[in-house]
Amino acid sequence: MTAVDKKKVESKTLPAVPESRLKIAKKAARARAVLAKRRVTKTLTIQKRLRENFLRAEKYSKQYAVADRREIEKKREAKRAGNYYIPGESRLAFVIRIRGINKVAPKVRKVLQLFRLRQINNGVFIKLNKATINMLRIAEPYITWGYPNLKSVRELIYKRGYVKHKGQRVPITDNFTIERKLKRRADIQCVEDLVHEVFTVGPNFKYASNFLWPFKLNTPTGGWRKKNNHFVEGGDFGNRENQINVLLRRMV
Repeated sequence: MTAVDKKKVESKTLPAVPESRLKIAKKAARARAVLAKRRVTKTLTIQKRLRENFLRAEKYSKQYAVADRREIEKKREAKRAGNYYIPGESRLAFVIRIRGINKVAPKVRKVLQLFRLRQINNGVFIKLNKATINMLRIAEPYITWGYPNLKSVRELIYKRGYVKHKGQRVPITDNFTIERKLKRRADIQCVEDLVHEVFTVGPNFKYASNFLWPFKLNTPTGGWRKKNNHFVEGGDFGNRENQINVLLRRMV
C-alpha cells in the first residue's frame, strides 16, 4: 500500500467533528432539555396555584356571606321576640400609635415596642386576650384602637401591605413571597389566605401578623381632633370599637 492510499484510509476513519466538540454539543442539548422541562413544570405549577387561589378566595367569600347572613337573622329573631341582640366580642383589634416619644414612661415604651409601634401613625393587628387588653390599657394615652371589619382588613393588606423578607420591608406584589414563607408553616399561599387568617384570628394568626410589616399610615384627612383627650370625650386616644373603620378610611 502506498503512502497516498494510507492517507485516504486514515481520512475516512477520522471523524468529521472533533470528539470534544461533540461532548460540548451533547452537554448543551441536555441542559436545554432540562431547562425546557423546568419551564413546563413551572408553568403548570403556576397555573395550578392560580386555580387553588381562586377556589380558596371563593370559599372564603361564601363563608363571609354565610356569617353576615347569620348575624342578620339573629338580630331579626331578637327583634321579633322583643329583645336585643348583642354580638360576640371581637377577637381582632387594629392599634394605631398617635403620639410621639416625649415624656413616655418606661413601661409604656416597652409596651409600644412589643406592639412594634415605633413611629407615629404606625398600625398593627393584635389578637385580643387578657394579656393584650392589659397592655392596651397601659399604653392607652398613646394609641387608638378598635375592631376592624373585613373591608378594612382587606384594604390595609392590599393597599398598604408590606412583608418581612430577609430583614427588609418588601411590598406585596405577588403571592410567591407569601407562599415561600408561610406555605409550609401555616398553609398560607396567597393574599386572600393572609386576609382570612388575620380577619378570623385563625390558629396561625401569630405567623401571619408577624410576617406583615407594621403599617405606615397617613395622617387622617382633616387631622386629629385632640390627642390628649379620650375618644368618648371628643378626643382621639382609646378604644373606638367599630368607629376605627371610619378612621382607617381617612388614613389608608
